[in-house]
Amino acid sequence: MNTIVQPHRERRAYTLIELVIVVALLGTAGALIVPHAIGLSTMETQSAVRRLVADIHFAQSEAISHQSYRRVQFLDDGRGYCLVAVNGGSFDAPFDESTADYLEDPAGTFGMWGRYIVDYEVDDRYGNVRVGDVETDGSGQWLTFDALGGIVVEPGVAAGAGRIVIQGTDEQWEVLVTPMTGRLVVQRLSS
Repeated sequence: MNTIVQPHRERRAYTLIELVIVVALLGTAGALIVPHAIGLSTMETQSAVRRLVADIHFAQSEAISHQSYRRVQFLDDGRGYCLVAVNGGSFDAPFDESTADYLEDPAGTFGMWGRYIVDYEVDDRYGNVRVGDVETDGSGQWLTFDALGGIVVEPGVAAGAGRIVIQGTDEQWEVLVTPMTGRLVVQRLSS
């Protein structure tokens, strides 16, 4: 009996290196195309809004955990805000950037020496983002949280609603802070 030997077929498959190269190329193309398709300015503005919301929550939880007042202080020129500790004696004192009792930034933002300052002019991740209208109760542009996490206008006196507008080149977002609880509502303003 004759045995017929079939020719050996080689199976051709992609190697791991070929797959890694393809994935890297697609990732690079996506990184270059997505910001232009969505709009870099839009992404910067939305990032700034998310950061503000997270920082307001951080200030609120700091007030609860330390059982003392914590404030989100908006800078007068609209370039950003900072998180500071205040007490009964310094509650109504005018904000002074050089003497403020800044919270420590857990991310340790370089250039701020550990102080919790979000400065849109210094941080290039935010492009042309600015803080627009800030409407809060009290005598300053700030939100202050008490030991229970509620917003107050002065020690022992609950504040009304707050409103902060974050402006970018292409869009504006509004962050509403509800009275008493400090609950946040975020909505896009029509352009």
